[in-house]
Parts: sequence; C-alpha cells; structure tokens
Amino acid sequence: MCGVFGVRSQERDVARLAYFGLYALQHRGQESAGIAVSDHGRITTLRDMGLVARVFDEEQLQALPGEVAIGHTRYSTTGSARWENAQPVVHHGPERKIALGHNGNLTNAEALRDELRAEGVRPSSTSDTELIAALLARDNGPLPDAVAQTMTRLEGAYSVVAIAEETLVAFRDGHGIRPLELGRLGDDWVVASESCAFDLVGAEHVREVRPGELVWVNADGLHSQQAVPAGRQAICIFEHVYFARPDSHLGGVAVHAARVRMGRRLAQEAPVEADLVMPIPDSGTPAAIGFAKEAGIPYEEGLIKNRYVGRTFIQPDQELRRQGIRLKFNPLDEIAGRRAVIVDDSIVRGNTMRQLVAMLFDAGALEVHVRVSSPPVVSPCFYGIDMADEDQLAAAHRSVEEMRAHIGATSLHYLSVEGMQWATGLEADSVCRACFTREYPTHVPDERNLAKLRFEPTPA
Repeated sequence: MCGVFGVRSQERDVARLAYFGLYALQHRGQESAGIAVSDHGRITTLRDMGLVARVFDEEQLQALPGEVAIGHTRYSTTGSARWENAQPVVHHGPERKIALGHNGNLTNAEALRDELRAEGVRPSSTSDTELIAALLARDNGPLPDAVAQTMTRLEGAYSVVAIAEETLVAFRDGHGIRPLELGRLGDDWVVASESCAFDLVGAEHVREVRPGELVWVNADGLHSQQAVPAGRQAICIFEHVYFARPDSHLGGVAVHAARVRMGRRLAQEAPVEADLVMPIPDSGTPAAIGFAKEAGIPYEEGLIKNRYVGRTFIQPDQELRRQGIRLKFNPLDEIAGRRAVIVDDSIVRGNTMRQLVAMLFDAGALEVHVRVSSPPVVSPCFYGIDMADEDQLAAAHRSVEEMRAHIGATSLHYLSVEGMQWATGLEADSVCRACFTREYPTHVPDERNLAKLRFEPTPA
C-alpha cells in the first residue's frame, strides 16, 4: 500500500499541508510516516515509526519551512518495519540531492541493487525505494531527463513523489498499477495517492497522473511529459475492493458506489434466507449495504469494532491471546437466535474470518452465512500488497467448500470476477486482477515468491 503526497507553494505552509494530506492517507500505511521539505534548495526530512499524529507535532511542523513538501505513510512490502526503511528517503548523489517517497514494488530490485553496489553505492536501507533515489541522484542530465531515464530502468509498480532542485516531481509506472492523482489548490499544484487527500486540504481534484507520465512543478508552474510508453493500463482492482478510502475517486470511479454495487451483485449471485445482513467493519460496510438492499434483508450492525487497537508493540498475555479477535471486534446481543449474513471485502489468510465466525456462533447465532465481495485470492501480489507467498493465501489451494469448512461457516460464496469487474465500471483490460486470476500485467519472478525481507542482513 503506502500513501504519498506532494505540494509546491510559495505562499502556503507546505509542511502543514503535507501533514493533513498524510492524515487523509493514514489508511494506506501505519508503520511509519515522514515529511521532507525544500527551503530554497535545502532539503530537511523528518520521519519516524508510528502514525502521522505520533510522528509530528506543532513544534516540528513549524521547524519545516519551505516551498516544496512531500510526505509518505508506509506499509512495508520490501524491507522490514524499521526506521531505516521509513520514507521519504534522502540520497546524496554525485549530481544532485533528492528526497523521495514511493508506493509500489519493483520486480527488478535485485538487479538494480547489484548494479548500484558494483558502482560503489551502498544502500543504507533494505527497501527498493532507495534504489530509485540513487538512480536519479547519479544522472547528470537535466532533472526531467534524469527522471525519464530512471523510469526506463524500473520494472513493476511505482507511484513516486520527489523533491530535487526546488522542484516537486511525481511519476507513475507505465501500467498505472498504483494510483496517483493530481489536484489544484488555487494557483498551486498537489499530488496524492488518493483524491480524499485533496478534500482535506481544500484542493480540487483535476485528474489522475497518467500511466508512464512524469509531472513536475517548479517556479514556472506545472509541466508534463510521457516519460515511458503507456502499456496496458492495469490499475490494481484491489484498490476498489479494499485499499482505497470509500470517499476517493480512482480512475474516474467513485469507490464507495463501486463497493455498494459489488454487494448488490453478490446478493444476485448468492441469495440466502436470513434475518439480518451485517458488515465486517469498516471495509465490508459498503458491500453489506448493497447486499441488504438487493436481498431485502434488514441491515444491522452486529459487530462493534475497537478503533483504538491499531498496531501495538504491547503483546497480550496468554489468556488475552486466547481471546484473539476480541481485541478488535465484539458481537452485539442481537445476534443470538438469528440467521446472520456477514459481508466482508475479501479473505486473504482466513484467520480473522474463522475467528469471527466462531465468535458469532458463541454469541448464539443460529446460522452464519459468509458473503465476500471479491473473488477468492489465489495468487501473490508483486506490486505492493504484503502477500507475496502463495502459502499464506487460504484459498490458493482450497475449493470454496473447503474454504467454508476451514472458516466454519454455514455457507460461503464469493463475488465472481465478472461481477467485481462490472461493479467497478472499468474495462477488464484496464485493471490488474492477478491476485484473483493469476494473470499478471508484467513479468514476475518465476518462483512466484518475492520475499519481503530478501535484502535484510542474515543474523550471525
């Protein structure tokens, strides 16, 4: 996942805008957060582990003056969750200094890392993001040419924001796998992973950054060029299923409306007799609303979510660990004696759903029918989702009936690939559905296993 944000303005407090932009993008990554600013060419970066509100306070924001700012919230897919891998990264090269934040995953990171090390570059992190910055920092051409040349070297998924030479830079891979949007704040320009960030800072959503496009904003305004040829567009459809915030627009599609349509189509494909429809909050809520409306079954909240759990470094003791999922969810009494349909956006590893089904039966549910508003996840992602090992995917080698038994549900049905595609309103050849179909838009490693920690040092 990861969220990126960038802004250039002579008049506005760019660090503060970046802070609120990241606040809107917090759902895309909770491990670390950072902001880099350029003040007349002097780049200052502040990054740390934790949520945006933990990393920054008023005093720190006031200490980040400048006319260009980029920000990043991290969800690790290459490299461990530690400070060295927090972004934006800063790289001092022979030609320029650059600060850079990246959403995506490079599939040729090993080759690029070996090449840079052979040239004497010693990466200080174990993520693939620093490799992009190092390539940009070593090129002696004009900045737009250097970025365009670097883009030709990158394979996989990347949506990038960067600062160099008092310029805001943003670029996206030729397939447009991860989102990147362009907005306007008065006479100033902003970029972000999702349009919801523009709403919070008062900017107008203009358009998406096109696949293969490079945009840069300097003292002369906005500039754009098609840096690499646009291939088959392949925006990640999982963004519409789960990742993106419901109030965002991606690829011209309103995300919440698409998820409601997924629920409606699911009710058509997998009808059931039941007393209530309930979501797995919060990501299953839009589809549950659509399912309930189409099926004519009352929609109710049967689970209360503890929204303050998040990511914690304090592990529960054995007795609390036995309670498992109750740290995050707890059922209401209204479940007892009733037949429930529970709707979620996806099942990846299956552990959470199995515990939820058991919890609802323990609460007195007569039947628990599971409906999933996406197809079975059967293949790993190489483009920025932390599920690169097929053995982690519960449905990869199980039939639907085997999955039903695995999670202990009364019945289980998934939305079809065709139904999911219809709900988005996008053409099938404009999205990446590889995690559902095993059909990838780019070359991927032959072993189909891109280890997240492959660059981490081996313990002695």
